[in-house]
Amino acid sequence: MSFLEFFMIAVGLSMDAFAVSICKGLSLPKMRWKYAVIAGIYFGGFQAGMPFLGYLLGASFQDLIRSVDHWIAFILLGIIGGNMIKESKSEIEQMDSSFGVRAMLPLAVATSIDALAVGVGFAFLQVDILPAVCFIGAVTFVFSAAGLQIGNLFGTKYKARAEAAGGIILILMGCKILLEHLEILG
Repeated sequence: MSFLEFFMIAVGLSMDAFAVSICKGLSLPKMRWKYAVIAGIYFGGFQAGMPFLGYLLGASFQDLIRSVDHWIAFILLGIIGGNMIKESKSEIEQMDSSFGVRAMLPLAVATSIDALAVGVGFAFLQVDILPAVCFIGAVTFVFSAAGLQIGNLFGTKYKARAEAAGGIILILMGCKILLEHLEILG
């Protein structure tokens, strides 16, 4: 995979965390950079950890399903992307302004479940996982921190668009993987 492909996947995966960060930013009476760091660590850490876990699971079963790995990546990315687009059309949830473990842990887990499936796909594609997950975590950290600031400044105007864009990116990446393995794209 090229750098651009990794970047697009990282951006696509970070959109859920970005959208939640925008909502968290809405709930803040005053933006503090400490909050941006906390959100970045939670969301970036889980977005890095989940694909790593998925990779380990996928690598365990790699020999069994190597002949259909491109279909698995296509289906997983399509489902994840479709769910993100669907969620972008749903009502905006109310967020509290807490950045404690009880508030942030469930959000971090919920926004990173899709990354677990991407990690399984990475195992089938034999991606060098450590640089990939570090990059995904770093991109998510930046998007989460920026999302807090944007939410605090602009409100909910861009939440749905960000989530939809992330979904579209993941679907397009799934299509590209499938078309390359079917030798339709070179």
